[in-house]
Amino acid sequence: MELLILLGILLAVAIWAIAIYNNLVNLRNRVKNGFSQIDVQLTRRYDLIPNLVEAVKGYMAHERGTLEDVVNARNAAVSGLKRAAADPSDPEAIKALAGAEAMLGGSLGRLFALAESYPDLKASENMIQFQEELASTENKVAFARQAFNDAVMTYNNGREVFPNSLIANATGFQQAEFLEIEVEAKRETPQVSFN
Repeated sequence: MELLILLGILLAVAIWAIAIYNNLVNLRNRVKNGFSQIDVQLTRRYDLIPNLVEAVKGYMAHERGTLEDVVNARNAAVSGLKRAAADPSDPEAIKALAGAEAMLGGSLGRLFALAESYPDLKASENMIQFQEELASTENKVAFARQAFNDAVMTYNNGREVFPNSLIANATGFQQAEFLEIEVEAKRETPQVSFN
């Protein structure tokens, strides 16, 4: 009788551990799915950038450095996206992508600021279309990033609570990183003047 009770307890513990493990796998897969939505939108954004650069090249021939910065930042972001897509729960890959995205956002911001100095470019149908498509894609990226960060929070909570943390640590479930893309303009203090 004692043997049956012991076997029953061991079976209950095994089922409990399996249930926790399966839940952690489910949560990690939600993080991966959330990142795949970001991947789609960022890829779309990266595909628009070479066309944007081509559209402004003729107008901004002497602004070559800015155009090269945009292309280099785009290439760095594409590399960061590939690394992060390989394992969205890798905190270092997500941090590298966030850094590359911040660089790309900054270089695009400088490009658009320079474009303001070129009235013909500003009025160009191609430029207007690219700006609208990029703005639309930025909104989609923001929504996808929010969903991803929600999935990361749920996953991290799931792996950190006791007794899940015992199973998570024993089976190699790492803490996932939030994707926080810093925008330079967000950090700037708005200037208010009452003249």
